[in-house]
Parts: sequence; structure tokens; C-alpha cells
Amino acid sequence: MVRADSSKQPAEVAAMFDEVAKKYDRTNSVLSVGNAWLWRWHTVRAIAPQDGERILDVAAGTGTSSAAVAKSGAEVVALDFSAGMIEIGRTRHPDVDFVQGDATALPFPDNSFDAVTISFGLRNVDKPKKALGEMLRVLKPGGRIVICEFSTPPRALIRAGYGVYLKYVMPTVVDVTSSNPEAYTYLAESINEWPDQATLSQWLRGAGFTRVAYRNLTSGVVALHRGRKPVRKPSQTSKAPAGSAQP
Repeated sequence: MVRADSSKQPAEVAAMFDEVAKKYDRTNSVLSVGNAWLWRWHTVRAIAPQDGERILDVAAGTGTSSAAVAKSGAEVVALDFSAGMIEIGRTRHPDVDFVQGDATALPFPDNSFDAVTISFGLRNVDKPKKALGEMLRVLKPGGRIVICEFSTPPRALIRAGYGVYLKYVMPTVVDVTSSNPEAYTYLAESINEWPDQATLSQWLRGAGFTRVAYRNLTSGVVALHRGRKPVRKPSQTSKAPAGSAQP
């Protein structure tokens, strides 16, 4: 069984998602108790896609979020490392451009996208900080990143209730709805292993993003992180006095 700790291997995680691809969206809808559409709506609003923009959806899975973004008229590229997910996605969303690839080595040139987003996928990347650096690289200067991910509820009572749900309720649900219940043991582990909101914010700043902020959804069960790629200032034509800082 795939583990959600530092020993996880990308090929094993990809194979696991291949197995659950057909029932993935249905299972997620049930597990989220109907909140999946709400989280997706908030994510699209945070991305604020515009007609004509080029947007990259990393770890896009079957493309449910990609299709929601594409309704704005933006050109959406959906990237995932699971061939099974992409196969289902291309069938369900033929208007979305699907690409198989690794989040830690994005197959795109520098400054290619107006926005990059990833929903519930950064936990599954073996080197998430490297993936954030790649997302920064492919963004145009001033481009925006939006991350929707499970997080840590700030209130102790909600954290406790959420822990009970992950440990006892979720296994019962996935036994009925999923084609691979063991994959959702990995899901619960990956959520428990994932850092809190402040730590992910630090990772974003460490990768080079500015204007980093987050917003809790569903009492912090999910958090929406945002940031911008800095805009490089044009080089100064006038020379500053020796030893002084540029204005």
C-alpha cells in the first residue's frame, strides 16, 4: 500500500490514481458531504479567469476544476501525472487540453501562463516545494497562483471532529463508493501529514511568491492560498551615486 510519508514514490501514487479514476469524482462528492462544488466555486473566483488568458491546472485529475475555469473563456491546460485520470478527463471534457506531466518538472517554457492553480494535489507531490518553484517559473510576471488544499481547522473541537471523520466515517463511505478503498487510507494519511496554513504560506514566500494570503473554507478543513509572481521592474537608465541604493 502507498504511504503518505516522505517515502512515497511518484510512480506508485500515479498508479494508485489510475485505479480510482473511474469513480474518483463520485467518491469525492460523497466524501466532501456536498462541499466539493463550493470549494471549486471559491477556487474559480480566486483565480478570477479572464477571456483569452492561459491558465494551468496542475494535478487536474479528471479535469472537473479545469472545465469550471474554462467556462470563463480562458484557455486551460490540465496537467496530471496519472494516465488513467487523463483518459477519463479527455472523455468527459473534450474541450480541455490535457497533458501528462510531473509537477516538479513542468513541461512548459518560462513565463507561459497568466495563472496557475492546483486543487487537492500538492499533498500528492513528493517534492511540493520544488513544484511551487516550477509553478513560479511558468507564470508570467505578475501572474497569480491559487492553491485549494485540505488544511488544519484552527478550532480544537472542529479538529477533533474532523479527525474522527477521517478515521472512522470515511473508511465506511469509501468501501461503498470507491474502486480502491486502500487509496483513501492514503488520502487520510496525506491530510494528517500535510502542514498547516501558516507553513504553506511560508513555502510560497520561500519559492518567491509575493502578496501571499490564505482564506479558510469550511472552518479550515480546506484553505485557499493565493500569491503573485513579482513583476520585474525595468532597469534604471540613470546611474545612482556610488554606494547608494537604486530608488
